[in-house]
This record gives sequence, C-alpha cells and structure tokens, in this order.
Amino acid sequence: MNLAEQVRLAGVVGAGGGGFPTHVKLSGKAETVIANGAECEPLLHKDAVVMEENAAELVRGIQLAMEAVGAKEGVIGVKGKKKHAVEAVTAASRGTNVRVQLLGDYYPAGDEFDLVYNVTGKLIPPGGIPLNVGVVVNNVETFVNIAAANEGRPLTHKMLTIAGAVKSPVTMKVPIGTSFRECVEYAGGLTTDDPVLVIGGLMMGQHTDDLDTPVTKTSTGVVILPRTHHVIERKLKPAKAQAGIGKSACDQCRYCTEFCPRYLLGYAVEPHQVMRTLAFTETGADYFNQWAAMCCSCGLCTLYACPEELFPKEACDDAKSVMRAKQMKWTGPMNPKPHPMADGRRVPIRTLAKKLHVLDYDLPAPLLEREISPTRLVLPLKQSAGTACLSKVKNGDRVKAGQIIGEPAPNALGAILHAPIGGIIRDVNAQQIILEKS
Repeated sequence: MNLAEQVRLAGVVGAGGGGFPTHVKLSGKAETVIANGAECEPLLHKDAVVMEENAAELVRGIQLAMEAVGAKEGVIGVKGKKKHAVEAVTAASRGTNVRVQLLGDYYPAGDEFDLVYNVTGKLIPPGGIPLNVGVVVNNVETFVNIAAANEGRPLTHKMLTIAGAVKSPVTMKVPIGTSFRECVEYAGGLTTDDPVLVIGGLMMGQHTDDLDTPVTKTSTGVVILPRTHHVIERKLKPAKAQAGIGKSACDQCRYCTEFCPRYLLGYAVEPHQVMRTLAFTETGADYFNQWAAMCCSCGLCTLYACPEELFPKEACDDAKSVMRAKQMKWTGPMNPKPHPMADGRRVPIRTLAKKLHVLDYDLPAPLLEREISPTRLVLPLKQSAGTACLSKVKNGDRVKAGQIIGEPAPNALGAILHAPIGGIIRDVNAQQIILEKS
C-alpha cells in the first residue's frame, strides 16, 4: 500500500485550517516539500508546540512525503523568533535531506503563495496551486499525522491553542469532537461573562458564541474575547451593514490594496477596486469582481490597513462568491512580479496585535501535559474540503477507538472519519455523530 492510500485510510486533512484531504497532494509529483510552521495568527501557538514536541515525527513525515512525490528537497519554514521550535526541528533534521528555513515575524508569512516564494523563489501562477511550480505544502501538524498514518494510526486527535479571555492560555491535544467549553475548563475558565469565540484565530477565523461547538480536524485554536471588544463588535456587524458602510464611506485611498500581501507579491488583487462594486448593480461588476479572485482572505485590509475601518476583505469574499456562482474564470494578467516595496510593507505580528487591541492577551500558551478524556464527543460528518461523510454507524452501535464511523461517497473528495474513543453511538443524523464514552 502506498503512502497516499495509507493517508487516505487514516483520514488525514490539512491541519492548518484549510482541511484539504492530504492523500490528494501525495498523489502528484513535486521537486520540493515544504512544512508550513509559520503560524501567523496572533495569540495562537499550536504549531510551535507541535514542532517542539514532535520534531522527529515531523521530519519523518516530510521524508515520507518527499519519497511519495519524488522530491529532492524538504524544508521546514518556521519563524526565527520561535527559538525552542527552531532548536527542536534543527536537531531533528540534522543529517537528513530536510533543512530549516527561518521566516520573518510578519503577517501572513504562512500564506502558501508567500511561503513558496520565500523558500523557492517561484511564484505560483494566478489561479494555480503550489504543485504548478513543483511544490507540495502542508502544515507541520499534517506531516506528523502523515508519519502516524504510515504506522497505521488514524487521525483522531487535534492540537490546538485556547487563548484570549481565559485564566491560563494553554495548548492541548484533545480528541476530535471535544467541545470548546470543555477545552476552556482546562484553560482555567473564562475571564469574561459574555464570551465570543473566534475559531481559527482573529484574522481568518469564524466567530460564534456557542461554547459547545466541537473541535474538528481543522481547528488550530480559538481566541475568546468579550462581546464588547472592538474586534468582536466589528465581526458581529451584519453583512448588509458592512456593505452599506463601505458604499457610503470608501474614499478609494488604496491602503487596503497597498498593504495586501498578494498584491505585494505581484498578483492582481486590488481590494479598493472591489469596494467600488458595492455601488454597482450589474454594470461593471463582473470586471471588478476579478480583482478579488486571488484574495487569500487574510483580513489584513479590514483589520489593519483601512483607516476608516471598512470591510474590504468581506467585499472580496462576496465578490468571489459571485464569481463562483457565475462560473467566472480569471482572465487577468498571468505574469506576477513582486512589488519593489514588498519587504518594507510587511506587517509585524506585534504591530498587528497592537492594532487589534490584544497585546494584553499576548501570553505564552504552554502544552498541557495531562490527557484529555471527554465522555461525550460531537463529530461533524464534514470536517474537510470536499463532501461530507456518509455515516457508517447507527444509533446504539458500540465502536472501538480508531474505527471508521464515516466515509465519503465512492470517488468523492473528502476524508474518512474515525472514532476518537471507544463508546456507544447515541445519535446519528446527516450532519453529525454523537459518541459517548462507555
């Protein structure tokens, strides 16, 4: 059995938030394999902990991936400021065909396009993927999971950081399906009476006030802030209000574009032009929507660059939705060339944290050594890119840890779901499986 099939059977997906089924990436051919340990979201530390605690498994996973895709070079991209992580991966890669590349402490150094350019000097073609320039990129935790899959161990647990308005920020490894409410208890509890969770980080995460939301394969962490925090107030503003404010107040200053990481790499991403579409009905909208086509939704334009605190990132998200609905394809320039001021416009993480008013929450989140053993798990049947799983169990079934309980339809893109613990299936519907420890 080849590595791609082992990884498919283990249900491994991208652990950095994207959730693309990893076996698909391992089925191609590439010259370089990159482990993304940049970890740009303010307050999150799980990738650093993975590198510190699982450096040998990380290197092993990279080497397995290199062999699978025929790559000659393996690279671990990690920020130089993560000293303990750098020491760990440097020691683990010594004497191997994997090297460590230090990255700057700016946002978003972990964007695939930026990372591939920094490591290889190659620019991914507009609308393309890293494989188009002979590169495979995965999060560092994904490579640890690849190594486990090679040993026959499925993906059942997730490393994540609990940060923000909690008494003791912490990074922990928990069974998939554990509620964030239970995770927060291991972080000492809340320090706010009206919490809002931003799952995945303040810049690119999704917000909710439901503490019973479950951890999934793509959870990198959660930042919890009071509902009255300025960033939360902005995120909670209804989409119609966001667009209305932009339509009335955008003065086309271009700051959103001039700070856009993709624009600075030379791609035709111009959020200020997308903002113009807020005043359109049909005329011109198709053309201006294309200025959002290669936006990576990093949020820098909305949460950092715009002096009027408008919502260009959200306008770009809407524009991309329109393009998908109309099946519009990119027809713009295909020859990106980095902006001469790209290096000078990078936004340091501390500067970003200050802008977000979260410096008081910028604390270490050390690894919790104790085992987390919840009695009830809620397991969504869709936890990756592609289609949802079809349940392979029914109410009342007794399952073992590691048993397959959900699987995509034949030939559909998706990822197999395994039982993280042994127990009894208490409920099954089209969206999720509830598993109780026996």
